[in-house]
Amino acid sequence: MSNQQDDNLTSSFRWLTPPAVHVSASGLNPAWNQTWANQTAIFSHRALAPVGISKTGANAQRLVVLCATVVCLFSINSGTTVFAQDAAVPALTAPTVSPFQKDEVDIAADKAIAFLVTQQKDDGSIHTGRHETTMTALAIMALASVGIQPVDPSPEGRAMNRALDYVLQQDRQDDKGYFGQKDGGRMYGHGIVTLMLTEMLGMSTSDEQDKLLHDRCQKAIDLILSSQKEDKPVNARGGWRYNPNSRDADLSASVWQLMALRSAKNDGLQVPGSAIRDAVEYLKRSYSSPLDRNGLPSDKAGGFCYEPGQRHATYTMTAAGLLAMQVCGEYDSPLVAGAADWLLAHPPKWKERFCMYGTYYYAQGMYQRGGDHAKTAGTLVQDMLLKEQRDDGSWEAANGEERNAGHVYSTSLAVLSLSVKYHYLPIYQK
Repeated sequence: MSNQQDDNLTSSFRWLTPPAVHVSASGLNPAWNQTWANQTAIFSHRALAPVGISKTGANAQRLVVLCATVVCLFSINSGTTVFAQDAAVPALTAPTVSPFQKDEVDIAADKAIAFLVTQQKDDGSIHTGRHETTMTALAIMALASVGIQPVDPSPEGRAMNRALDYVLQQDRQDDKGYFGQKDGGRMYGHGIVTLMLTEMLGMSTSDEQDKLLHDRCQKAIDLILSSQKEDKPVNARGGWRYNPNSRDADLSASVWQLMALRSAKNDGLQVPGSAIRDAVEYLKRSYSSPLDRNGLPSDKAGGFCYEPGQRHATYTMTAAGLLAMQVCGEYDSPLVAGAADWLLAHPPKWKERFCMYGTYYYAQGMYQRGGDHAKTAGTLVQDMLLKEQRDDGSWEAANGEERNAGHVYSTSLAVLSLSVKYHYLPIYQK
């Protein structure tokens, strides 16, 4: 919402009726219902906007909540019954800082979203180079992570809807359900696109779009499941690699598929529990410290490696493993505790290889861990990313591999890293 609209809210009640929201034939994504409930309890500039209504409607909610709070407090203090129509509300001293004033993260996110919208092409895609379907999916997730929806009448909402229509075009997905062939994103891209689609289920703008979302989603999930069942060596079982028919696996490609499966299962799509259990077992075999017969690591603090059997943990893989384990409900696993502690001793570094990619996992995974881990990670991520944001709102990765992926890639991942505070995307909620 623009500053002008915020000003209008304080001087008029014309925003009190939120615009109509399309409820798809399949209903709201069940996970988004929890999002709605969570957001009503969060008092921040963005998080007060529950998913399912527009930002204008959310601002109206803020006004109603504040007015109701003042009336209730006056009633309690006076010991009398107060009716809204005749209550004499005492004059209040204006606060020095508005509770809705944007902080540094809000401002940075706004600039980043504005940049992403400017990168939209005539066909609806959002990218600055290769892998156009994958990059568009990342941009959609970035928009969603700060509370934007395809139904929003704002420029950002309209851009998001056009981007979603682009991904849903028939030529983006082959007849086997694979998204990684057309744009060359391989299984990495397939996992990213599938995760985005599962997160957008129920947020469509029409029944036609909703049907496409559901159909494309289930086909993409079916491909992930069939790829997992390819004949693989024992150490690689449960995981994924570069192509659907790969006979080996690595943690980097596997985490995207696992996140998509977990999100799809949350949505009620057909995902057998055994697929997620097998993937979690693969994650455990990728831990840097050997496990005893009870599944306990020999080293208290350890990380995750690119492939099972390796003993050299990396920042990016440890962050990815930490988030994936928790998303799958393994909150109490000693591997989760060890990985979180390992990351405290190995914080993000801007010039580190795959820093943008790793920090996205790091921010979300450490937030899930909570406590000092979440506080430390939140501060480190904000300090690092805010000072690296460019004047046009974008980020450019410092390492060569990620720099080559383009500004939409790095900016989308930066927004997803900073948007932890908003708690919008269901997959990343506790």
